[in-house]
Amino acid sequence: MNNTKSICIAGVSGLVGANLTKTALELGYRVHGTLRDSTDTSKTAHLMALPGARERLTLFSADMAEPGAFDAAVQGTDAVFIACLIPTYAGPTGKPAREMDDAEGERDIVMPTVDGCLNILRSAATAGIADALICSSTSSTNPKSPVPKKNEIDHWSDRAFQYEQKKYTSAAKTVMEAAAMDFADAHNMRLCIFLPTLMLGPAVLPEHARNGFQGMLGKMMQGEPSRHVQIPNDSSSMIHVEDLAALFFAAYENPDASGRYFGVYDSWHFADIYAELARLLPDTPMPEPLDEPPAAPTGFDFTRRDSLGVTLRDIPTILEQTIESMR
Repeated sequence: MNNTKSICIAGVSGLVGANLTKTALELGYRVHGTLRDSTDTSKTAHLMALPGARERLTLFSADMAEPGAFDAAVQGTDAVFIACLIPTYAGPTGKPAREMDDAEGERDIVMPTVDGCLNILRSAATAGIADALICSSTSSTNPKSPVPKKNEIDHWSDRAFQYEQKKYTSAAKTVMEAAAMDFADAHNMRLCIFLPTLMLGPAVLPEHARNGFQGMLGKMMQGEPSRHVQIPNDSSSMIHVEDLAALFFAAYENPDASGRYFGVYDSWHFADIYAELARLLPDTPMPEPLDEPPAAPTGFDFTRRDSLGVTLRDIPTILEQTIESMR
């Protein structure tokens, strides 16, 4: 790897963006990192404390909703990593996505993600950047008729079906990916898209350990019950967030890599997840057992992911290291 390279990471204070930044600095890259307010020391102090940050991390204020907002940040960089397309579950008035009609869902949930991604890509293309990497979601890979084992090439979610189910948050990723691919094709840009679900591991910013599943783990470690009263008859795929970052850089540093890649280690049924948590947290109350036959976990074809040559931590290790970091 040529450690004189510079990259732009959009969404540097998010869970994925912060870990991309940490990994980039470890690899010797110079980083232009964006967040909406680069004067917010509650976020920037943790980023600037990363090894190498004082010498090789420059922070910019940029809002993806504003065309041209990333022009300054991408100048002088060789690639853009887009990690700011976080799931949106409510509109600007606070109305939940599940309560919207299709017009509202498209306007307030889907298109802000699509337009925001394209605004960043336009800035990159104007600056002559030929490589873009995007963090999306496995929610774009769920065909109407479930398959035993899905892959990144053949399996796409159906936008109309997602709208019908009020899954505008998931549809945003489906529509965004297609739009980004069209843009990349039109501008001769190499595009890699990563598709994670649950991301765990040590937090770079404290807020990363307070949200979502990790926030639930923190409460369980303090003796509070899980948010699940009974073990759900469902599965969850997951990855160590540092391994996801390693996949990004393996793809970037391989000029033959392009297209979509699963960003998960594997999928486990929640019964197995809670069994492992019971082993790691023996004094913590667990949800009531499942009272029906367990549904099969999501199946994946990892041929493309494995072509990147990254060794990933297994689920017991992911959970153990997450809990240890929170302690």
